[in-house]
Amino acid sequence: MKVIRTNPAHSVILANYYAVNEAHLQRWSPAVPYGHHSVESWRRRLEIREEEMRNHSAIHFIGTDTEESHVIGTCSLSNVIRGVFLACHLGYSCAERYEGQGYMKKIVSHGINYAFNDLKLHRVMANYMPENERSGGLLQSLGFEREGLAKDYLHINGKWEDHVLTSLLNTKSR
Repeated sequence: MKVIRTNPAHSVILANYYAVNEAHLQRWSPAVPYGHHSVESWRRRLEIREEEMRNHSAIHFIGTDTEESHVIGTCSLSNVIRGVFLACHLGYSCAERYEGQGYMKKIVSHGINYAFNDLKLHRVMANYMPENERSGGLLQSLGFEREGLAKDYLHINGKWEDHVLTSLLNTKSR
């Protein structure tokens, strides 16, 4: 497996990833309009992501097989804030067929290392729905600490969902 930054050339494998994993990811994802995961839609979004990376507001990674023929999982650093906050939000997803095999820990660790070492951020925040025990376990294994519970935090799959708020601090930035 390799972890790489997304680019417009990944539109086909990302469209395929979401097509294959649509039912698996639906429980944890916002509702999206028809065609949201088409190749053309992904190409456009990946071009926008290139601009986000250039202005350091977000960066997106994918874990792929060595040939980059399919996506194992995704990891995004978004809402990057500079100034006195120096923080971002972490988001991620895993293909159903790769769950429980340690891939997500590698992919998310890559994103965290980028946040702390390349972006020089102090805090990475990640939130998950309380019933998503896999996500909670992943974050705990990476050293994230629970900071609270936000009621009706995000509109997920057609309804407002509570989320556990966690963060990981960059001890080198103190």
